[in-house]
Amino acid sequence: MQDTNGKPDPDAELPVLALIHGEPLRRIPNDLYIPPDALEVLLDTFEGPLDLLLYLIRKQNFDILDIPMAKVTAQYLAYVDEIRSRNLELAAEYLLMAAMLIDIKSRMLLPVKKADSDEEVEDPRAELARRLLEYERIKYGAAQIDALPVVGRDFVRAQVHLDHTAEIRLPDVSADDLRAAWAEVLRRARLVQHHQVQRESLSVREHMSEILRKLQNLRFAEFHELFDLEQGTPGVVVTFVAMLELARESLLQITQAEAFAPIYVRLSYLPSKARPDPAESDFDADESEIIASD
Repeated sequence: MQDTNGKPDPDAELPVLALIHGEPLRRIPNDLYIPPDALEVLLDTFEGPLDLLLYLIRKQNFDILDIPMAKVTAQYLAYVDEIRSRNLELAAEYLLMAAMLIDIKSRMLLPVKKADSDEEVEDPRAELARRLLEYERIKYGAAQIDALPVVGRDFVRAQVHLDHTAEIRLPDVSADDLRAAWAEVLRRARLVQHHQVQRESLSVREHMSEILRKLQNLRFAEFHELFDLEQGTPGVVVTFVAMLELARESLLQITQAEAFAPIYVRLSYLPSKARPDPAESDFDADESEIIASD
């Protein structure tokens, strides 16, 4: 590589330290001024005095029940002196622990006085060791809880929209169900029939109008409710024929909620102008009357 004058660049083989405005910087300028606060090491990475003390003990594999107080206290005080120069408020909570360590260290330097009884003298480090062990258990438990999956951090709940306004689709009425319902109506009609021989004229169109009038103010009616059993078998037959004719002309709907459930009859939900008049239907006028005799 050559410089602007066409001569070989002696710094071409040096590693690139930084890029300034796209140009590589391979050598630090001699007159470069770095302010004292340009680089600052943040030391407040511990959650408290116990966390710092536990870190110093575990890092050097000390026995937590036999802490070398002189060495640990010196390291702890060095850290406190470092943070006091940077963050006085943060250092305040560490000073109480520092005083406690100094107190324990001083008590260990004094000769041990035997008690009047034969009981063993308590180790000055016992209370500190108990607090450290308890803190370590709580810290380990908190780490295990934090490792559990968290909503929003590790996974997102699935959301499904359910349309509760969906129309319920009723099953279609089969021919067997309709035949069974018709047979039941005939059986009940025979139970109340009169043993009289008579001749009467029954109009299918009149029965069609009578069925429409019954359903005019009803949302639906059961199949057997549209039959007048007092009319006997002829009247029931004509009513059934009238019902089939209305269903064929889409004036009635015959529905069933489920298999073996009661059969219901209701008016078709059509505009009034779209409903054909029974009087104008293509039903044969010659067949509108049935001469029935019992």
